Amino acid sequence: MRAYVGVGSNLGDRWARLGLAARSLDAHPLVAVTRASRVYDAEPIGPPQPRYLNAVLELDTSLTPAALHALLRRVELAAGRRRGPRWGPRALDLDLLLYEGLTLRTPALTVPHPAIAARRFVLAPLAELCPDLAVPGTGATVAGLLAAAPPLDLSLAGPYPR
Repeated sequence: MRAYVGVGSNLGDRWARLGLAARSLDAHPLVAVTRASRVYDAEPIGPPQPRYLNAVLELDTSLTPAALHALLRRVELAAGRRRGPRWGPRALDLDLLLYEGLTLRTPALTVPHPAIAARRFVLAPLAELCPDLAVPGTGATVAGLLAAAPPLDLSLAGPYPR
């Protein structure tokens, strides 16, 4: 199955944490990182805090959405993520954005990510990988959502670290 994961960090060595995320996911026997977007530097949403580095990883996986979500949480914890205030700073943030055209709502997981249409820092890197992909439940493609997304101070920072 193809899945897309948003990757973000705004604490510590942000570049190293992005690289660690890709390597950790790719090391799982049921996950392959097939492509990565470029990395964007973005203003944070929420309380005052450092700027984020954001990117998107494309995965091929045979994990279920729930199992992939659990893996994402384990990788975050291994990278030093500590749960804090909503929209607060993060050592590493991994969000399951899309999973093979699936729409899913459980108490623990919603796919597509519920805020995908409002997050330019997710849509810009996602559009690099799959601009014409229809986002379930929105009636729009990734490129269409990006064109309609709220403005945000966002700039290209460089290639994804490996």
